[in-house]
This record gives sequence, structure tokens and C-alpha cells, in this order.
Amino acid sequence: MEIPIFSVDAFTNVPFKGNPAAICLIENELRDDLYQSIAAEMNLSETAFITRRNSTDFSSGARFGLRWFSPKSEVPLCGHATLASAAVLFYLKKNVNPVIVFETMSGELYVRQHEESLIMDFPLNKPQAQDQHKIKELLKAAVGDLPIQDVCYSPTTKKLMVRLADTCDRSQLVSLRPDTETLLRNETTGKIKSLIITLKGAESTQSGYDFYSRVFAPWVGVPEDPVTGSAHTVLAGYWSEKLKKKKMLAYQCSRRGGEVKMEIRNDGRLNIIGQAQIILQGTLKI
Repeated sequence: MEIPIFSVDAFTNVPFKGNPAAICLIENELRDDLYQSIAAEMNLSETAFITRRNSTDFSSGARFGLRWFSPKSEVPLCGHATLASAAVLFYLKKNVNPVIVFETMSGELYVRQHEESLIMDFPLNKPQAQDQHKIKELLKAAVGDLPIQDVCYSPTTKKLMVRLADTCDRSQLVSLRPDTETLLRNETTGKIKSLIITLKGAESTQSGYDFYSRVFAPWVGVPEDPVTGSAHTVLAGYWSEKLKKKKMLAYQCSRRGGEVKMEIRNDGRLNIIGQAQIILQGTLKI
């Protein structure tokens, strides 16, 4: 069996930044264990598998199946690999449709082109406030002695969000080094699959970023995720209320780094806007 495969850097307009995803075009459904083996082999935060619907090809079809796998497990929602999947269909396969629909575990996700960017129609996952004292050891492992302003949880995405106090600055967020083993040891309930650490943007700077974040997901085999679209469905729900804004610009402060634009729509869903660079294409032989 030969499977077309692509490496795409998402949420960036230059190679080797943003978040890399492997994208596979699948003619016929594979066994789940084979999907997982391919994702483990690629060893990126996510490998996405696009399948055809209604016997159309990848250039003329408007509706596709989409599944995402980390090196350890299937995930219910992934932003950067959705962006990367749309980039393969629009930029390489020259898909003729104005909008592509992906059928996923999180429902139908729509993606369209806009100038140099791609706009993804995603759910908005507003997190719920949590009692810090119940998870104090996990928080200590995550941020050390840095002061915490809020702790929230999104049950839909199983993401824990920790907001650092406004007295912290971006350099302190960047310098955090949570220990993977300590995080795993302090969360064994299965309720948390990802940890988001976020910080309000500094009003005195000219960057224009409304907030910053980093994302750690050792529970699914991803020590740190470079730029995380699904985390921004949680972050947008939180920060839009705090900042009283529907349009926001954020930066994820990983080593690779990436920029995420968001707009909360009147129907309560979220537009996530980003760019993508296809850097590698080849054939996976099984």
C-alpha cells in the first residue's frame, strides 16, 4: 500500500516555525491500529488522515472525513492539523470548492480560504473556574512559584487552563520548564489531557497580542505542543470575556512559536485564522 503523505507547518508563513503536522490522503479506511502506528512513526504532535466521501476525488470533493492521532492516541479535536489538511487540499490538490467540510469527532468543521490565510469554523469551548487547592501539586509542577490568577477547566476538551498573574511577564512564561514525569505523576484521573498556561498581553508593548500561551500534553505523548488550535477554542472563550473583545490576536510562546487570530461569531462559534507552509511531500509505503 502507498499513501501520499505531507509535512505542513501550521500557524506560520515561513518554514520551520509554527506547528508541524503530517497529513495522509487515504483512499480507503484503514484499521485503527494502523492509523496509530503511522502517527507513532511520524512522531509529531498530530498526524491527520483525510478520507474521501461520496467517491469524489481530493480535488473536486467538498466533504471529507478527518481523524487526528497523537503518537499515543486519537484526539477529538486538533486545530493545527485541520489547518494543515486544508492547506494540502487547497494548495496542492487545487480543490475547486470555496469551502471544505471535514466530518470529525467534534462535528462538522468548515474551512475556507481568505487572501493568504485559511479560516476554520470551530466550536467555542468556554472553560469553568476550578478550585486551585484541589490540584495544588499539579499547579506547582506546572508553574513553580509563579503567582496564579485563575484556574479553569474545559470538560469538552479535557484541557486545564492556568492564567498567570498580570505581574508576570512574557519572559517568565517562556522560561517555564514543567517536568513531564511530575505532571504525569500528579494527574492520573484521566480528566486532564492537556495543560494550557496563559498570560495577558502587555498593554505597554507594540506587539498587539491580546494574550500569550504555552501548551503541554504529556498525557497524549506530546511534552509541549508548539501552536495549538484546539487550546485556542478554550482560550478564546476565557479571554473574550476578560478583555471584552470578540476579535483577538494571540501568540503561542513555544520554541517554534506561532500566531493565532480569532473571531467569535454571532452564532457562538469561533473562527480561527492562520497560515500554513507545505514543506515536504512523499509516499508512505506499508
